[in-house]
Amino acid sequence: MTRRLAQVAMKVGVSEATVSRVLNGKPGVSENTRQAVLSALDVLGYERPTQLRGERARLVGLVLPELQNPIFPAFAEVIGGALAQQGLTPVLCTQTKGGVSEADYVDLLLQQQVSGVVFAGGLYAQAEAPHEHYRRLAERKIPVVLINAAIEQLGFPRVSCDDAVAVEQAWRHLASLGHERIGLVLGPSDHVPSQRKLAAAGAVAKAAGGELPDSHVVRAMFSLEGGQAAAARLLDQGVTGFVCASDPYALGVVRAAKRRGLSVPGDVSVVGYDDSAFMNCTEPPLTTVRQPIESMGRAAVELLSVQIGGGAAASEELLFEPELVVRGSTAQAPRGAAGAVRA
Repeated sequence: MTRRLAQVAMKVGVSEATVSRVLNGKPGVSENTRQAVLSALDVLGYERPTQLRGERARLVGLVLPELQNPIFPAFAEVIGGALAQQGLTPVLCTQTKGGVSEADYVDLLLQQQVSGVVFAGGLYAQAEAPHEHYRRLAERKIPVVLINAAIEQLGFPRVSCDDAVAVEQAWRHLASLGHERIGLVLGPSDHVPSQRKLAAAGAVAKAAGGELPDSHVVRAMFSLEGGQAAAARLLDQGVTGFVCASDPYALGVVRAAKRRGLSVPGDVSVVGYDDSAFMNCTEPPLTTVRQPIESMGRAAVELLSVQIGGGAAASEELLFEPELVVRGSTAQAPRGAAGAVRA
């Protein structure tokens, strides 16, 4: 019992005495705190006291494209904790290849009469993907928040990291190290965050009196293997500095370089994006652009809570500033490296 009180209290951010008052039906606790304690019980896997089991938990869908990329479990942890503090219970929905689709999860969540849905990294970011399931949520007036850039037509509140600033930081860092042949590893051409990154790279190259050749931009499937395949093409172009749209892409570039007998960062410098878990433990430790996951996740839950409470959340996109984290995968460009891309 003591262990349960301590865990629930830590999850919600209240005292063990407050948790005890809720579990024993004692007065002196606000309704929001009471709901947060009950949600924490659900999240941690504890049974509610008998007298409280009749109360239906307020459910919120948390829809993720995968869990292999560490950035998504990181968002799930922040968002799940913030939802519990609001008295809401997260329902994690993770897609698998050949398994339940994003649209299928939306149908399941509607059947469960969820109070709202948070999407992170979904089909809303791709212009050519199916979007009918989002329209169903809008028609039902279900509160929704999207994390990271989305197509404009959906009209849901959005919380995003500034893709343009992220690429500018990465590009200028590589340029300051003397890299002139800089390449990009991006997602599909209809992927909005990748579109923003490409536009920013072209602008920063032009501002420095150069250009970004089409041959220095490679699009890949979202995986380490995709990054590895993209790197092979860019290495053939003589690229020495890599700006990657995700950390798994960057790790794929490092693998491709090493398999060619190249040194990272002696011959090739690599910058990732996200600063997901363990990127400081890779070999070499990965230089990357950090998304402010904690701030973004809490902002998303706040926007959702406003809607659930009957308020109107701002439709404008909230842009959060990224931070360049310099580690061991970037260094001075090798002597004699030259090319058309200048910055």
